[in-house]
Amino acid sequence: MARVEKTMTVVHCAKLNEELPALARLPFPGPLGQRIYDTVSAYAFKQWSEQATLLINHYGLNLADPRAQEFIFQQMEAFFFDEGPAAQPAVASAPAKGTPRK
Repeated sequence: MARVEKTMTVVHCAKLNEELPALARLPFPGPLGQRIYDTVSAYAFKQWSEQATLLINHYGLNLADPRAQEFIFQQMEAFFFDEGPAAQPAVASAPAKGTPRK
């Protein structure tokens, strides 16, 4: 068995602020896909995959709907680059003290 040396491509990850292994391929076509490919590590993209699953399940998104796709892209941009509106899953708040419960 021959020993083969492979080089690893790294990027300075915009999300994790470290030099980390890069994505193996473009995650999807378009300018945002290219920006992610150029500046996001494979580790951060895996974190995004987990976050996207939470968002899709929480909001019951149908990714065939263009509005859902737009929402996910906005969340992705906010997740990686701290840009754009970022939604937090709705959390039931406790009633204020002295407020009767219904």
